[in-house]
Amino acid sequence: MASNLPGSVRQFGVAIRAMAVLTIALGIVYPLAMTGTAQALFHDNANGSIVQVNGKDVGSDLIGQAYTRQAVKDGKPEVDADGEPVMVADPLWFQSRPSAVGYDAMGSAASQYGPNNADLLALIEERRKTVAALEGVDPSQVPADAITASGSGLDPHISPAYAALQVNRVARERGLDVAKVRQLVKENTQGRTLGFLGEPHVNVVKLNSALAALN
Repeated sequence: MASNLPGSVRQFGVAIRAMAVLTIALGIVYPLAMTGTAQALFHDNANGSIVQVNGKDVGSDLIGQAYTRQAVKDGKPEVDADGEPVMVADPLWFQSRPSAVGYDAMGSAASQYGPNNADLLALIEERRKTVAALEGVDPSQVPADAITASGSGLDPHISPAYAALQVNRVARERGLDVAKVRQLVKENTQGRTLGFLGEPHVNVVKLNSALAALN
C-alpha cells in the first residue's frame, strides 16, 4: 500500500532507522566483538602489557621508567634551589636510556635538538661522564644508547652492550653472583624482529622486575 506520508518525512524515517542500525552495529556490537577477541587472544597486550612482581603491578613493559633515588649530601637528602629533590641513578637497578620527557606517557616526544646543537652535545658529554662514573669505566666504553634519548622518550629497551656494562655494578650492589645477573640479562634479551628487523635489545622494565622477584 502506498504511503501517504510526504517524501521528506519518509526520508527522515529511513535516516533514523539507518542511524539506529549503524549505532547498534558499529557502536555496540563491533566494539564488544573486538574487545572480546582482544581479551581472548591477546589478553596481556589488551590490558596494557602490565608487569607484576609478587602479584603487584609495577609498570608496563611498553613504557620505560626512571630507576632513581634522592641524592644525599653531607648526610642529608639533597634538594635543588627550588626545594625539589635531586634525583640520581639508583645503583641497585639497571638503568634505562635517557628520556626527553621524564618517561611521562602523556608527553611522548624527543628533545627536538639537532645533532650539532650545543646544548645537546653538552648534555651528552655530561651523561657520558655520569654513566662512566656510575659503572666505573672509561667514558669511551659508554654505549650510545646510555647517553641519548629515544624518539618517543618512553623506550623501555637498551642495547645488550649497555646491559652488560651494568651487570657488575648491579651484582655488587645487591650482593648477587655476577653469573646470575648476567643470566637474567640473557633471559630478558630479545632478538631481531622476524629474525632480521632491528637490533637485539633488553627490556629494562622486565629485567628489573626479574631482579625484584629474586628478593
